[in-house]
Amino acid sequence: MPGFDDAALSQDAFLGGEVQLLQPKQGYRAGVDPVLLAAAVPARPGDRVLELGCGGGPGLLCLAARVPDLKLTGVELQADYADLARRNAALNSVDMTVVEADLAELPMDLRQQQFDQVIANPPYYRAGAHSPAQDVGRQIALGGATELNVWFDTAARRLSHKGYLHMIQRADRLPEMLGACLGRLGSLEVLPLAARVGRSAELVLLRARKGGRAGFKLHAPLILHDGEAHLCDAESYRPDIRAVLRDGCALPWPR
Repeated sequence: MPGFDDAALSQDAFLGGEVQLLQPKQGYRAGVDPVLLAAAVPARPGDRVLELGCGGGPGLLCLAARVPDLKLTGVELQADYADLARRNAALNSVDMTVVEADLAELPMDLRQQQFDQVIANPPYYRAGAHSPAQDVGRQIALGGATELNVWFDTAARRLSHKGYLHMIQRADRLPEMLGACLGRLGSLEVLPLAARVGRSAELVLLRARKGGRAGFKLHAPLILHDGEAHLCDAESYRPDIRAVLRDGCALPWPR
């Protein structure tokens, strides 16, 4: 049977304790990235939401904490993490369907569904382009074998007309992301995420719309921390970012 032993898990608080997440003590552990991703999604009650590569479920659960009455579906390749996502949904009393599958070969019943929102936090590195991790789950999370182009193809196929894709990814992979949208998704917006003023953005949030025709927008970087340097051990998130990470507020997406 798949699944982590209880002794191998920690229970961690997200959104100021609103979301409780079981995570492996050794292996892939969610940070702020899925929280920021979930906060960027302009979902409304009743929306159908699909997450590709949902892991233990932090993205969908953080979104559900902000927007009620969503119809949530997660796809996860690794059996242990799919099981963990189901456990985390139950722990947070959230109704969520988790499908164990390769996103490139979704089961037929899922291929017949359409979604208003698709979210994804794909591996940040191309397979083999990072130092190997000892834990298999972390290895796949860092550098999966599935090409980024496949993530976009699957997302576009599952989106309903005028539905949105939101993806968080390393900034140096932005050219791939934009290229993968050609012929599939439009109304592209990129929000760079920079740690501090004067720093280059290491991550980007991409918003794309199926059937969208608006011009491309490259927004000014969203700065995550106050000050030009980290001077002490205390948390230094800017107030608007702290509201996202601790209070579950929506991300201040530029207009």
